[in-house]
Amino acid sequence: MKKKKNDKSSWAIGGMTMIGIGVGFIFLQTSALLFVASIMIGIGAGLVIAPLISKE
Repeated sequence: MKKKKNDKSSWAIGGMTMIGIGVGFIFLQTSALLFVASIMIGIGAGLVIAPLISKE
């Protein structure tokens, strides 16, 4: 599968991961497990959103 030059679907995964890390830093003092969980949720949400915004 060849990606188009203006396809922004890969930005969704990175952006949601960054949001997950940001939210995770809030929970880091409470629990390290919540930090890891918020990163995983961010990656998962990015993987779900990426095909929806793909221009294929």
